[in-house]
Amino acid sequence: MAGKKKTQADLAPGQRKKGTLQSFIKDIKKDWILYLLLLPGLLSLILFKIGPVGGMIIAFEKFSAFQGVFGSAWVWFDNFKKIFTDPYIPKVVINTIILAVLTVVVVFPIPIIFSLFLNEVRLKWVRSTVQSLSFLPYFISAAVMVSILYTILSPSSGIINNIIRSMGGEPINFMAKPGWFRPLYVILEIWQTFGYSAIIYIAAMMNIDPSLYEAAEVDGANRWDKILRITLPCISTSVIVMLIISVGNIFTVNLDRILLMYNSSVYDTADVIQTYVYRMAFESKGFPDYSYGTAVNILKSVIAFALVSFVNKMADKFAETRLF
Repeated sequence: MAGKKKTQADLAPGQRKKGTLQSFIKDIKKDWILYLLLLPGLLSLILFKIGPVGGMIIAFEKFSAFQGVFGSAWVWFDNFKKIFTDPYIPKVVINTIILAVLTVVVVFPIPIIFSLFLNEVRLKWVRSTVQSLSFLPYFISAAVMVSILYTILSPSSGIINNIIRSMGGEPINFMAKPGWFRPLYVILEIWQTFGYSAIIYIAAMMNIDPSLYEAAEVDGANRWDKILRITLPCISTSVIVMLIISVGNIFTVNLDRILLMYNSSVYDTADVIQTYVYRMAFESKGFPDYSYGTAVNILKSVIAFALVSFVNKMADKFAETRLF
């Protein structure tokens, strides 16, 4: 029809591309201050997240710092073959999985339970105060948190061992006992992260229609009924998304915390994939084995990606929630 305005779909590919570019340039001129604010974050993403991905090529080389990435000899999949013959790999993988599973099973539900109970508090100032106090440890560094733990558990002056002495027991050097490493790691993980994670669920609860609760009260529902039949189903999407993220991090433990809690007496339970990669890349005898450390890390990332894909498909069966 004459006079009909052409849409983007009616234009040729070259014209669409030119129109999109012109629109982008026009948008930059209009909101240049916003793009300027975006620039530091974009540069940080490129330099420290996207850029280093290219360095993974050394996993297929016998990398030498003197010869560089492009001068080092190619060994193709030799470093990956070495992983499957390394007798120490099964031990660090098992330790990593145990810590990760404990984190998902023990740590993951606590923010949900905490946010559900906090949502039931009617006094606004009490709710705000408790939420702020629970969120505070997230901003404390791992070094400080571990130092606090060392102080509390000190065999000579720690409050826990003082209580044990007062009850007629012998002091325990918790930080040197392999059996205590995992419980202490999980306790620190709960202490430092549950308040931050709870904010996500609390935000989801804020979007629940109050009329649902009013209708439930009319039907005679008590608080437990409302939690189980309204609140939990309404935040199920957020719970599933957080579960997918947690499973994606199943091979990623807090390296800083482990290194700070690390000592030769707890290697049996504390040595994980990240600490093993760290030793291979930076503490190997003779020249550091960067290539092998990178290969181990790549394999770990591939397995984690496969797990995320699997959980994402499973989640799709229970909720309309997909990450990709």
